[in-house]
This record gives sequence, structure tokens and C-alpha cells, in this order.
Amino acid sequence: METLHIGRAKLTWLNGGVNFLDGGAMFGVVPKALWGKKYPHNEKNQIELRTDPILLQIDGKNFLIDSGMGNGKLSDKQLRNFGVKEESSIESSLHELGLSPDDIDAMLMTHLHFDHACGLTKKVDDSFISTFKNATIYTSAVEWHEMRKPNIRSVNTYWEMNWQPIQEQVQTFEKEIQITDGLKMIHTGGHSDGHCILVFEEADECFIHMADIMPTHAHQNKLWALAYDDYPVTSVHQKEMWMDFGYKKQAWYTFYHDAYYRAIRFNDNGEKMNEVERVRYDYV
Repeated sequence: METLHIGRAKLTWLNGGVNFLDGGAMFGVVPKALWGKKYPHNEKNQIELRTDPILLQIDGKNFLIDSGMGNGKLSDKQLRNFGVKEESSIESSLHELGLSPDDIDAMLMTHLHFDHACGLTKKVDDSFISTFKNATIYTSAVEWHEMRKPNIRSVNTYWEMNWQPIQEQVQTFEKEIQITDGLKMIHTGGHSDGHCILVFEEADECFIHMADIMPTHAHQNKLWALAYDDYPVTSVHQKEMWMDFGYKKQAWYTFYHDAYYRAIRFNDNGEKMNEVERVRYDYV
């Protein structure tokens, strides 16, 4: 498991699963001739995407950024349609670190699409229970509302089995919330109406988790928005603002979906200074 230390924060990437999605959908109106130079694709024009939660440890607290693909929750049809090659093994990852799901103090949910939220619950017999029963689950009020009352478009990604068992653990916020000293969740909208990012600042150290408004290193271009985005113009404006902010601070940008990089640090011109590569495995 790859790790990164930024100030008081220690980040460790867990194994949350992998799927393969259409590259055109992931890069929206950007021609393949452009995005194909930035991110590898297979013969079906699908790209490999991780769904790997980040264990964020600060001041003796264990936070988890998103929850992975889950395990045993998707039907055969969904596994096929979503290109899932591997489901989550988060509990095994935590056990390797001497932890269990019961040791997680808070879940920091950037949004609640199935590939981020399926790990919040697990199936036991014929029902679902909370995976992280001792954790406060943070999400924006907008996202939590749509999770429970999805519209005609979002009903295919906001699932009852992912929210009903955990509703007593949820704490919502409006514009932003301070999780602990130096760490904020900030509502951006864009990818979903309730989408959030995370920003950690300590002296000259900073990391920004852009979640799905910059899901991979290849989405660095401020104009490259996903076809999956509900509000792509919002995504573009938010990315522009937070990339400018991060470049000036020479911040690290961390990734949940990237199959090649865990984190990249850019200078004030947007040029790569440092990187944490992901250890790669091949999938059939």
C-alpha cells in the first residue's frame, strides 16, 4: 500500500476495487486524439479506474475518504456493465495496518455515487448493515437529500441499500465543515449537485482531494469535464479555482480513481514536481 506524509497527515491508499469505463464518457467532449495521449485505454476504448479509499490519519484519528466499490453487492449485470474486474478488500487492507472497520472515526464522503458509497454498507444474510459502525459519516446536505430522493438521472447511482442502514450516522453540512485542525470538506457541486472536495493545510504543506472533478492525473486540464458530470460548467469553474489555489501553494493533489498515480504535486506553473506512483497489477 502506497503512503504519503503531508504535515501531520499520513495518507494510505487501500484496495477498494477496480472497474473499466468508456474513455469517451470519462473525458466528455474531449476528442480521443487528445485524451488518448494522456491516459492508456484498451481495444474497447475503456480506461482502468480504481475506487480506492484513502486512509487519512491525523492526530490519532482515522478518517476514510470514500468507501470503495463494496463487495458482493453488485449483480452480474452490473458487474458487466460497470466493467468491474475486482471488488473491494478494504477490511483486508485495514487488517494489514493493524486496524478494523470499527477503528474508523469518520467517513469523508465526497459524494454518494455507487462507486464511492457501496462500501458504506455490507450484506449480512438478507439485509444490509453499516460497515463502519463507529464512524460519523460526513456528506453535504445537498448530496444526502438527493441520495434519498434521486431524480430520473441519478436513480441509477443512488441506491437505498447504501443509505438506509447508515442514516443515523450521517452528519451533513452546507458550504463547508472543518473536520479537524487544518482539514476541511468544501461543497463544490459539478460532478453531482452535492459533490465535495477536501483541503488540508498546515504551514506550507497542503493537499487537495478533488474527487471526481479531477478523477485522474489526465484530467488536469481545467476544461476537461466528464460526460457523467451533472453540471459540467460548474466542474470547470471549480476546477479552475482550486487548481489556481493549489498551484500557488505547490499543493499535492490526491486521487481515488487514478490507476497510475496516487498523488501528484504541482508547482505554481502547473508542472509536476513530485509524484507517488501506484504499484500496478494486470487484469484479464
